[in-house]
Amino acid sequence: MFRFNTAGESHGRALVAIVEGLPAGLAVNVEQINRELERRQWGYGRGGRMKIERDRVEILSGVRHGLSLGSPVALLVENKDWANWTEVMSVEPREVLEEKSRRVKRPRPGHADLAGGLKYGARDLRDILERASARETAARVACGTLARQLLAVFGVEIRSHVVQLGGVPDSPLEVVWERIAAIPEDAPLRCADEEAQAAMVALIDEKRREGDTLGGVFEVVARGVVAGLGSHTSWDSKLDGRLARALVSIPAVKAVSIGAGVEAAGLPGSRVHDEIGYDPEGRAFVRPTNRAGGLEGGITNGEELRVRGFLKPISTLRRALSSVDIDTKQEERAAFERSDVTAVPAAGVIGEAMVALTLAEAMREKFGGDHVAEMRRNFESYRGQLREY
Repeated sequence: MFRFNTAGESHGRALVAIVEGLPAGLAVNVEQINRELERRQWGYGRGGRMKIERDRVEILSGVRHGLSLGSPVALLVENKDWANWTEVMSVEPREVLEEKSRRVKRPRPGHADLAGGLKYGARDLRDILERASARETAARVACGTLARQLLAVFGVEIRSHVVQLGGVPDSPLEVVWERIAAIPEDAPLRCADEEAQAAMVALIDEKRREGDTLGGVFEVVARGVVAGLGSHTSWDSKLDGRLARALVSIPAVKAVSIGAGVEAAGLPGSRVHDEIGYDPEGRAFVRPTNRAGGLEGGITNGEELRVRGFLKPISTLRRALSSVDIDTKQEERAAFERSDVTAVPAAGVIGEAMVALTLAEAMREKFGGDHVAEMRRNFESYRGQLREY
């Protein structure tokens, strides 16, 4: 079994996470985790919080001398802003003056504030927004990097890019792997089309001046995924469903598309389904197109895995929308916390992590093994089986 969980609040002392099911003997690269955390913070249109936090991971357990032990791996990412929130977010009972409490009672439209307050009976909506904050995804990225390191042993690479932002361009970009891989890490929006990227940047500047926010679409591509992960046998074993759940769990993601996705719904079958051929030299079945996005019947088919996440505009607007005070029930402007104009590139990095975690889970199910060498032997045996099919 491979699984993870996170804990921590946006302005609490730290984010923590536990990853279970990582086989023993895997080389763990801490600096790679830190690089991925940095990538999550990068991107044009981010807000002031990114100037405060410089995320670094600390591994508390499960790794010795650079190798996983097969036991749970505990991770910690400190919140640098904690020093300014020690009273407000204190674990111990504490009396805090009302004017210093940073109480939130004007819920933000589109956020979890009001729905969570109603569910948990919270009279201070900070109890909800602190955990609902996208800050939690830093812990997911740390976990996802461990999953990526496992997948790399089996030749899997994962990348993301922005294919549309704020409706620019008119249709999401279609980009081959080589162009995605060539995007410089310092590209402002991790977009493969420089002209479209320049237009996106200009739109972000415009919306920043207006106090507004923007959504968009990112694509995650996984290359080198073996055929046969997932299953058609049960609804919750289908890998497309598991990937969709993983991506839509990212804050602000409201829809997920696999391969041709929603576009396929408006086309005849002859223009959607990927025809099948055979490569005798490589002893493998091949497809000249990949409109299925690497998945058929809930099972990987050996082609590139392509999934897209569709983000709504960020819920916290500097030009606040109308809301209601939960105490007085009078109409007021919604509360404002530090906010980005857009976070689509960052969502792509989080998407990479969630895809990696989902694939790692499927790989552990398929190939088992207590040690990474045992898992590798099982994997190679299966690949031989595929060549003999």
